[in-house]
Amino acid sequence: MTSPAALDAAAALAAETPSAAIDALPWLAASLIDDAAAGRFAAWGRSTIVDENVGQAVLPRALFDELHARAGLDASWPVGNAGLLHVYGYLLSTTPTPYGLKRERWLADDLALACGLSRGAFSPWTGADTLLSRVTAAAASLLSRPDTIDEAVEGLSTRIALGDPLPDGTTALAYAVDGLIVTMFPVADAAALRSGLGGPRLRWNAA
Repeated sequence: MTSPAALDAAAALAAETPSAAIDALPWLAASLIDDAAAGRFAAWGRSTIVDENVGQAVLPRALFDELHARAGLDASWPVGNAGLLHVYGYLLSTTPTPYGLKRERWLADDLALACGLSRGAFSPWTGADTLLSRVTAAAASLLSRPDTIDEAVEGLSTRIALGDPLPDGTTALAYAVDGLIVTMFPVADAAALRSGLGGPRLRWNAA
């Protein structure tokens, strides 16, 4: 069993000794090996670790590089594999954003419930399947809906999928570029998000 405090402790190690930070979380080290061996990162596109809301990297470069090395993936800072960064990297981010810490989408139950799943469905350190495997399945299901918002951006096809809202209005969002998943997170007000999209562009740190 891990806790947010254990994630914070690992994050504190990350800038200087990223390998030790990952090894301090055995389930994370094992998940990276499992997902790499199964080729699961191939379902995900590219993302920058420089967050568009805060204008800075939300992970130290040393951890960015170590995560990609463990996953057997090539990357050129600050752009890397979106699944690796958004699913596992965000767990070790302590950078505040207007929406809270990046990890909360996996630690809280809002997103899981909005995906029609049970509480704890995205708990990183429990379950028979890796977190990436569970998130990929949920995102793929959302992106297969018939009511997606499809856009063309500089020769790329993008897709925004919004699930059915919970009673409190929380909705799950998944985003893909050229058929590859980029991100998934909970949305408090889907109508406001739709009305604020503006013209087509790459969104949510896609690169």
